[in-house]
Amino acid sequence: MRIKEFQIYTAQIPLNRPFVTSLGPEPYSEHIFVRVVLDNDVFGWGECAPSNTINGEILETCLALVPKLTQALIGIEVCEHQTIERLMNQVIYANFSIKSAIDLACYDAAAKSKDLPLYRYLGALKLKPMQTDYTVSLNSPELMAQQAIELKAQGFTLIKVKLGENAEMDVQRIKAIREAIGPEIKLKLDANQGWTFEEAVMVLNELNQCTIEYCEEPINRKLAYRLGALQRAVPIPIMADESVVDHHDAENLVTNQNIGLFNLKIGKSGGITPILNIIDVAQKHDVKMQVGGFIETKIVFTANCHLAQCSDNIVFFDCDSPLFHQFMPTHGGMIYEENWFIRLTEQPGLGIDLQPEFLAQCKRIQ
Repeated sequence: MRIKEFQIYTAQIPLNRPFVTSLGPEPYSEHIFVRVVLDNDVFGWGECAPSNTINGEILETCLALVPKLTQALIGIEVCEHQTIERLMNQVIYANFSIKSAIDLACYDAAAKSKDLPLYRYLGALKLKPMQTDYTVSLNSPELMAQQAIELKAQGFTLIKVKLGENAEMDVQRIKAIREAIGPEIKLKLDANQGWTFEEAVMVLNELNQCTIEYCEEPINRKLAYRLGALQRAVPIPIMADESVVDHHDAENLVTNQNIGLFNLKIGKSGGITPILNIIDVAQKHDVKMQVGGFIETKIVFTANCHLAQCSDNIVFFDCDSPLFHQFMPTHGGMIYEENWFIRLTEQPGLGIDLQPEFLAQCKRIQ
């Protein structure tokens, strides 16, 4: 089961509404789809949606590296995931978006070759309940409260809110949302590094009365060494996101900063192999985790849900991004059910493929 070839496609998918964070607005998402084909003609899909503000990558930088990264893997056993990671890292440092797409395609193909759903291929034996939140992006307090009301009406019981653009306005935003939706809906915050240390202290103390589950990455990741001091100064739990890229970051955040929540993203860390290393650290220190992502399709988020079965410490599911798109470019994979619980099938690998009519419209990269 050796790697025979890679096929690369790109596409731009419009969103239902612009997705706005403290890092800026996104009216659409850009994707690279990677199809790996083995010598027995089994294939697997991977994907990335490059993040210039977080990973420092764009579509063009990813595509520039595809020839060297994929050529390094031709003829390699698809199940040799540590070797695949090592060979890609020998080609170039970082560039985690494009590496993650290649890595994920190899995992999908490997699990298919063993005729196992990905979660069983990764060693998990059973499925657990998973319920996704939905994210309210930055806007005025009134419009954000209105979107939260709409989400409650659609059956969401978990709502995540993007903040970080203006500390004082952020307090008003959350108070408006909490007043609009009542006390029963769980709220999660994500500042995307938008606050100063002092602003984070002010906001998170002020919002404690609003019953907040946690806040993701409140300050710039370069200030990760201050996350411990911040956590001691506020009552709301802090979740590391942009500041936890690999298992070295994870070990440092736990032992030196006493951070007890991690957000895992395949596209942020370079694939499933490095994520498994972070999970090992988290389990050793009893850190709770969330699976999330960028604005990818069900390919990545189906992988997230399979990955989540590998640890009882993965208890949060931020798997709403496929719902942001104006159309669903995939078939198969994860299934959204009543009250936004997620179900996986027992299909081999990810059990997912791109819709033929969508794939026909994608740009094929030679």
